[in-house]
Amino acid sequence: MTPEEREACCQIVRPSTILTWFRQLAAQKYDSSTQRSKSGRPRKATEIRELVIRLASENIGWGYTKIRDALRGLKIEIGRTTVANILAEAGIEPAPERNCKRTWKQFLKNHWETLYACDFFSVEVLGIFGTVRYMVLFVIEVKSRAVQVAGIRIAPDGPWMLQMARKLLDPEDGFLRNTSHLIHDRDPLYTEAWTALLKSSGVKCVPIPAQSPNCNPHAERFVKTIRNEWLDHFVIFGERHLRYLIKQFIEHYLTERFHQGIDSQIIMPKTISSNDNAMLGPIECRSRLGGLLNFYRREAA
Repeated sequence: MTPEEREACCQIVRPSTILTWFRQLAAQKYDSSTQRSKSGRPRKATEIRELVIRLASENIGWGYTKIRDALRGLKIEIGRTTVANILAEAGIEPAPERNCKRTWKQFLKNHWETLYACDFFSVEVLGIFGTVRYMVLFVIEVKSRAVQVAGIRIAPDGPWMLQMARKLLDPEDGFLRNTSHLIHDRDPLYTEAWTALLKSSGVKCVPIPAQSPNCNPHAERFVKTIRNEWLDHFVIFGERHLRYLIKQFIEHYLTERFHQGIDSQIIMPKTISSNDNAMLGPIECRSRLGGLLNFYRREAA
């Protein structure tokens, strides 16, 4: 290249630009950035990050230190600050803030094993001078969907409620003997004396928000079931007839009816013979008062 040609080329760019290009060319000789990983500490494995997030989500009262210690129990070494950073990136607040925002779904999940609910439903019964409204008090175990009718009365009051509570809390066969929390609405019948009696036996009452029946869905579902499948199909003559009808339905509900809420299982299935030939008998149908049907196999002779 002649001097004239070099002079013409150098006028295209500034001298400072040429010097910059030269420095970059010389630096490329020592550049090893393509051979090393990203700067800073490597990120924790995806499995560990997911485990940290799960522990925080399912245990809303656990702080950074508690989560760190739980992971150490699983032979996973992680720092408290790392736990905080992982939760911050996932948009999960610290434990104090999470505790203040505990949802109803989380409450149900945390107490699922020992959680019960109670409620009333009314039934119109034909009497001598017209219809009479009876109130039926029942209790349901949320996990298994098992139900027990605690009592039936025309006009429930405080003393009667205390009597029902004592029966339900009986240490031998009381339906609430293994309960930790009992969900109910804000009916005035759930008096302070009634709440105190339950508390003395280790049962904490959990009133649902006002005008929020969806917060007690399992009890509401049972009321709809017993009405639609049974009581609405009868003209009920007197309290004795009502008690008999409810007894028949509860037996069907516990031992014969399949429940979608527990994977289409029977709550208390009747035991069958261990003999293999027992399943080879003919299929028969049994009805209750001409209404509810139950199909079963009769044991072979």
